This record gives sequence, structure tokens and C-alpha cells, in this order.
Amino acid sequence: MSGRAQLMWDEAVTGYDFGRDHPMDPVRLALTRSLVGALGLDREVEVVAAKAAGESTLRLVHREDYIEAVKAASADPAAADQSYGLGTVDDPAFAGMHEVSALIAGQSVGAAEAVWRGDALHAVNFAGGLHHAMPGAASGFCVYNDASLAIARLLELGAERVAYIDVDVHHGDGVQAAFWEDPRVLTISLHEHPRTLFPQTGWPEETGAPGAEGGAVNVALPAGTGDAGWLRAFHSVVPELIADFRPQVLVTQHGADTHFEDPLAHLAVSLDAQRAVQVACHELAHAHADGRWVALGGGGYAVVEVVPRSWTHLVGIAAERPVEPTTMIPEGWRQEVYARTRQPAPRRMTDGRWPVSWAAWDEGYDPADRLDQAILATRRAVFPQRGLLP
Repeated sequence: MSGRAQLMWDEAVTGYDFGRDHPMDPVRLALTRSLVGALGLDREVEVVAAKAAGESTLRLVHREDYIEAVKAASADPAAADQSYGLGTVDDPAFAGMHEVSALIAGQSVGAAEAVWRGDALHAVNFAGGLHHAMPGAASGFCVYNDASLAIARLLELGAERVAYIDVDVHHGDGVQAAFWEDPRVLTISLHEHPRTLFPQTGWPEETGAPGAEGGAVNVALPAGTGDAGWLRAFHSVVPELIADFRPQVLVTQHGADTHFEDPLAHLAVSLDAQRAVQVACHELAHAHADGRWVALGGGGYAVVEVVPRSWTHLVGIAAERPVEPTTMIPEGWRQEVYARTRQPAPRRMTDGRWPVSWAAWDEGYDPADRLDQAILATRRAVFPQRGLLP
């Protein structure tokens, strides 16, 4: 195994563009790649452009009729079939949609292949993490579910246990659905409570189909949860389950929309806490998966202030060259941000909350605390199914 990290990048992924007024602004991808370069991290990784996912790969997760519907909408956006979730407010059809969606999926599949075959220990595709797409429908800004496709490809290559951790503010519903009946895949999602946020799924009682009980794990966090609560929830659930499952590969999704400045959700997490979870995922991969780690992006709609910094930290951690939170951001990048967006850029790689701290679960349970209630609900629903104490 080379041990060197791969950064999956093709400039053409910025063509994943739902239009001027859509929250999923592809400038977030371009600015992230630019910040990675400004901090010299692209010299610490192998930058690789994988080929687009072909139809046989897409069919590992998606129905053939859905793929054909995406291709038809891509060729003629005005004819998009809304019964497939295409041409909607969330997922407007655009010319070339199939091609660029398949390209993003190809980067995640390529990352999975590189890690499984030993070409790299870690691989990052921050353009990926499109976790809402279903086998037969687009959903939540997601056309093809690259996270599910990466996992399915790992299984096809012979992996027997793959763990997926999703810390996007929205439930990782598409990945859960894809592997609901498959005991080879453990899906863990920490997200804002379905009562207050799309897609209104991800209740703690959703634990997997018969034969795969305990294969789906959901931590539904109260709106307003901040750094200490978010980190307490993560560390009270995830490490114990990963240690028990012993995955051969860890796939993680790092949506940046948990941030307190994100306009589409209601958590209050800082960039510094996001970095802390990225570090924790890296450590879990080394502790339990022989270091094999595929890291993806996801949501994130504070496209200047949050997303580029968060995912640049992710690249640095995967490259084993973590960026210190106090690092000043190069002036050239800040000027590029203003030229592209007319928005002022952040000055440092921190929100000023580093180091972050939290209380471990074994330090005590507060029955009046809504966060602790959420953690306990998940532990009670899943842990006994996996032979663990709640």
C-alpha cells in the first residue's frame, strides 16, 4: 500500500449546477479546491481525476428506468419527468445533468477502488456525499448517490464489512435505504431531528430490516445543538459501534451544513467541531479498518464562510498534514473569493472555538436534557440488537 492520500478532482464537477438561485452553488467546490492549493495541500496528496461512473456501475444502486429518465432530462431539461424527482424545485433538470452526476459518482467509486486495492490509504471526494438520491428518484439536490455507489463497489470487490458514518445535518436516507437489508453495511447518521428538517426520516427506531437488525443507526439531534452536544452524541454512539462492527473500510460523509451559519438548517456547530469529528473519523479508520478511509463532502450552503474551510481541513487530515486551526488564510485566496462572489472571505481556519470539548457518555446521563434523551433513544434502539449494552 502506498500510504499516500488521493484527492479526487476533475474541474468538470463544478458543472453540477442547478441554476443561479439554487442553494447548491458549485462555487463551493471551486473555492475548496483553490484553498487546498493555496495552503499547499495538493502537494501532499495525489490529485486524481477518475472516469465517470458507467451504466453498469450506476445500476449497482440505481434502477435502469431511473438512469434512462436522468439521461432524457439531461438531453432535454424541459421534458424532465417529475415522477422521478427530476425537474422539481429541489432538483431542477439541466443540460448535461447525467454526465456530471455520473462524473461525481465516478470520483467516489474511484476513491473506493483506490483504497480497497491499496493504491492509497485515504481518499477524499469533497464533491461527493450526495446521500439523498434513491434507487429510483432524485431527492434533496442529489441525482446519483455516489456514497451508496462507492459502498456497493466495495462489496462487489469483495469487502465483507463496510461502515458508513454520515454527519451531515440531514439524515443520510438514501444510503440507509440502499443497504437497509444488507448486514454487510453499517450505516450511522447523526442529523437534525426529523420533526424539524428534511427529509423527515432518521428516527432512532429505524434500525434495519429483518436479517440486518442493528445495521441502521440514527441519532436525531434537537434543533439548536451546538459543539459540546454534537460531539457528545458522536462519541457516545459511533466509536463503540465501529469497534464492534470491525469494518474493512470506513466511508464517511462530511456535510458542512451543521454549521451555525448554514441557512438551511438549525444546528449550531462550529468549524472547529467539524474538524474534531473529521479527526475522530480518521482515528477510527486507523483503529478499526486498517486505515482504509473514503471521505466525502455533502451538504453545506454557507459557500464562502464555511464549506471551503471545512473540507480543506478534511483534505489536510486525510493527507496526514492537518491544518492548524490558527492558520491564517492566504490573501490571494481571499481576493479570489471576493472576485468570484463579492463576499468577504474568512481570515483564519478556525471559528475561534478550538480546542473543543465535550462530556463523555460515561460521565453521566441527564434525564431532563433533550440531547441526552436523543442519545439514549439511539442506544436503546440499536445497541441490544448488536449485543451491546444501551
